[in-house]
Amino acid sequence: PARFTHMPKLSPLQWLLAIAFLAFYGFAVFAVTRDYYIRHPVRPASAHTAPDAGSAPAGHRTAGGVSALDTTDAVPAVITESNPDLLRKRADTLFIARRYQEAIPVYRRILELAPADLETQNDLGLVLFYTGDKAGALAQLRGVTAAGPEFQRGWLTLGFVTLETGDRSKAREALERAQQLGPDNPMGQEAASLLKLMQDK
Repeated sequence: PARFTHMPKLSPLQWLLAIAFLAFYGFAVFAVTRDYYIRHPVRPASAHTAPDAGSAPAGHRTAGGVSALDTTDAVPAVITESNPDLLRKRADTLFIARRYQEAIPVYRRILELAPADLETQNDLGLVLFYTGDKAGALAQLRGVTAAGPEFQRGWLTLGFVTLETGDRSKAREALERAQQLGPDNPMGQEAASLLKLMQDK
């Protein structure tokens, strides 16, 4: 059999440094990715561009520890899990993997168990939008803001999705409400950025 005769010989110290670098690199990639989804959303894509997770506003709540879950398992047709925390982690994992269609029944199952969970209601609206169901997303998010008029994340997500559907007037109303509820926090700042973007166009 052929042998590898050109492999570099590394000292134990060099191997240790290489392993440390790879570990640091993996952690950095994970941290930056998680921060990207939670805290530093990019501006919304045009209405003619297929949406993806990169255009999500600060409207999606991503739970910690989702990287430990296996995203290759298919979601069963009937979900029998009764622990909302486990279901939230599963749904958030699917969201990060951009498997939005599979995330929908998981979010719906959470709401069967906790119907007043505004965070999950908001996330369901967002994944409906990403699967192309704009009407369903808007109906869901309007329900969120009606049920929680002080829930800032719901107003931000509603403004973002409404802007993507082309209704600038309604989008402005929702974003202004989101900004008023907390102008100095990340969601209020994102709302202000979207409002400024609308003015610039």
